[in-house]
Amino acid sequence: MDLKKKLRHVMDFPKEGIDFIDITTVLQDSEAFSQSIGQLKEKVKAMGDFDLIVGPESRGFIFGTALAYSLNKGFIPIRKKGKLPYKTIRAEYQLEYGSDILEMHEDAIKPGQKVVIVDDLLATGGTTESNIKLVEMLGGRVAGIVYFIELSFLNGRDKLKGYKVDSLVWF
Repeated sequence: MDLKKKLRHVMDFPKEGIDFIDITTVLQDSEAFSQSIGQLKEKVKAMGDFDLIVGPESRGFIFGTALAYSLNKGFIPIRKKGKLPYKTIRAEYQLEYGSDILEMHEDAIKPGQKVVIVDDLLATGGTTESNIKLVEMLGGRVAGIVYFIELSFLNGRDKLKGYKVDSLVWF
């Protein structure tokens, strides 16, 4: 199955000039979703030994929790400012069309634990940079980073040099 053909493009969302790649068409198709999780699972396993999967809000939750469950690993959510109930650490980051703040519970990762970051999309790399910063602030180590989609023309990998990075679908 060509997962790239299963994705929907929504032009000018969330603002003019953006070609938003919608994953809901994959999620609603049980065969496509199952295949995407299976292929992502192989990419995560190729990252080597690790303890936890970290996924940023909100689409990182979808792929990250499914992979954590299938690999018998814990899942750590990274959320937007003010959404987590306990004490947090935070990192600000830049989007293609603005900035935001992400937070993680201060006790989510123990020093020395290895994590794989899972998200739906690599664009400019700003979100992932902040994810890495949060993991490393707690003494964790990033074993790898896996995406469902990568927009290679935005050169997001340039911000992730020194880390293992892999993607399932490329544009």
